[in-house]
Amino acid sequence: MIVIYIGSRDLDAPTPGMSDSDRLWLFKSYSDEQDLKAVTDVIERGTWWANGPEIAEFEAQIAEWTNREYAVAVNSGTTALYAMLCAHGVTDGEVIVPSFTFPATANAVVAAGATPVFADIERDSLALDVESVRDTVTDDTRAVMPIHFGGDIARDIRALREFCRDRSLFLFEDACHSLGATFDGDRVGSFGDAASFSFCFNKIITTGEGGMVVTDSPEIHRELKRFRSHGRNEDKEYVSYGHNFRLSSLSAALGVSQAEKLGYIIERRRAMASYLNDCLDDIGPLMLPQFPSERNSVYQLYNIRFETPQIQDRLAAFLDQRGIPTRVTYDPVHLTDYYRTEWGYERGDLPVTESVSETIITLPFHLGLDENDLDRICSAVREFFEDER
Repeated sequence: MIVIYIGSRDLDAPTPGMSDSDRLWLFKSYSDEQDLKAVTDVIERGTWWANGPEIAEFEAQIAEWTNREYAVAVNSGTTALYAMLCAHGVTDGEVIVPSFTFPATANAVVAAGATPVFADIERDSLALDVESVRDTVTDDTRAVMPIHFGGDIARDIRALREFCRDRSLFLFEDACHSLGATFDGDRVGSFGDAASFSFCFNKIITTGEGGMVVTDSPEIHRELKRFRSHGRNEDKEYVSYGHNFRLSSLSAALGVSQAEKLGYIIERRRAMASYLNDCLDDIGPLMLPQFPSERNSVYQLYNIRFETPQIQDRLAAFLDQRGIPTRVTYDPVHLTDYYRTEWGYERGDLPVTESVSETIITLPFHLGLDENDLDRICSAVREFFEDER
């Protein structure tokens, strides 16, 4: 096994008395010899580095994993969000999005020319709350775009689908975290009009950077393919506006190889999450990522939650001193400088989102961790809460 060390350990300064090699990593990208060979084969081929057969093969794999007719690869998950909106003509009006997400969800709406409108989340799957969406919708609403957070599936995704159908709104899934997750056997990415995925370094499978849009519409499929390649159609004619959003053959070759291991990777992540849950289950103040049987998470993140916001900073500092990095996933997007100053959002607008973001922390979680590493994380968390008593 080869583990590619990509990503941040969220370090501000070295821990006194601890070597850099003794610290855990928050994220690592998993790979093996098959991945290296796949990329090497494309390099050694010496041609079609940007438009090779690997792209269509990778698209077919993701279409199958999501139960969709079509998939279109692009160069990032953010591009996938933007292209998905533009291909459906959502370039004006309002799009309802969560604030408990990475800024790309809302930024893609702005880039497309529409207005992001934030709705609150529910406390279960930490995804858009259908009741908050009902309160937020206006005559200008064009679409609703929930995220599936942390490898889970949005609890209200079926209710959101029915809500959108009743009002002739688009439902777009931001499924960047959750490739492979299921809800009563239905696969993530199969609920909306379209869905987007990310293959950034810290996702379930990675191409370094990359994204995908899935759809059942042949018209949207054609539009997406043109949009990613300067408006060029199948006959090499430039018939519409577009960008250079292509995924390279090198990246797609890595994606093909990674996707072939997706089932194994998900199985490993579920086993690791179960191990951590068992280790931490008796710590009273903690809420662990445990899901009802109908929602089969892929655990892209392992987050623990607690009742009071005062714990977050103290726990992060305590773990950092023991070489265990953490981060908050996510700070509310509506409270970033841009959305406060340019769009007028204020603290108190989304009380559940704000509360959750102050009472959650992301622990290291990746296939590079062994049982000793997991025990080390559990012991440190347990020690902190014992000292808190």
